[in-house]
Amino acid sequence: MRLRHKKNAEMNIYDYDMVIRYTEHNDNLIATRTARGYDKDEHSQVRTGELCEPHAIFKNDNPVHLELGMGKGRFISNLAHNNPNINYIGVEKSATIILKAIDRLNSTINPAELQNCKNSLTEPNLRFMCIDIIKLGEVFPPHSIDKIYLNFSDPWPKKRHESRRLMHINFLKIYEKLLKPGALIEFKTDNIDLFNFSLEEITKSNFKILSKTYDLHSDSALCKDNIMTEYEEKFSKLGNKICKLIAKIN
Repeated sequence: MRLRHKKNAEMNIYDYDMVIRYTEHNDNLIATRTARGYDKDEHSQVRTGELCEPHAIFKNDNPVHLELGMGKGRFISNLAHNNPNINYIGVEKSATIILKAIDRLNSTINPAELQNCKNSLTEPNLRFMCIDIIKLGEVFPPHSIDKIYLNFSDPWPKKRHESRRLMHINFLKIYEKLLKPGALIEFKTDNIDLFNFSLEEITKSNFKILSKTYDLHSDSALCKDNIMTEYEEKFSKLGNKICKLIAKIN
């Protein structure tokens, strides 16, 4: 089912401190954001042509992990809660979905504290960013990311759309630029065709597959400490087996 677009979502996500304020060169948007006082926090704002410095945003030198296509944020928010010494950035193209993720986080806050949630961080080591993944190489400094997660990405099943798949070699080259030497990608899907495609694309790249499985929940080693996404839980209940691979940049 198609998610209904929320009116003014592109603007409203920037009411929240946990959203990194990346924007294109849109004069009206920049003017409105400035009027709302967003230019006051230089560490949370990135304009086109500028680099997003994760350690300046989080104000520490902890490792930085990205989830690309975070959906409603269940996976990455649980990771952030369980690993306070790692910084997490959830990347999502849809501002509406980011608002859904923020609503989900806010639902875990004591109602008495909810009125202050826009000016506080439920998980201080968690941020969201509304941006097309294809642009990440232009926004983050080279070799600034320690790990990338891709969970249940759109399979784009038609052959003519395969370049849109997030494990296509064109995207893998972007990840190569972002990741530090020896850093990892973790990829999960219930789509076997997409999984096999991803394994083949990795052979064209500078990544090396460390481990893989076509049945994650029956693999005790790879399933250890597994955090389920919304889709993973849904597909597993339907009887779909979950595929997972871990690859390392050479």
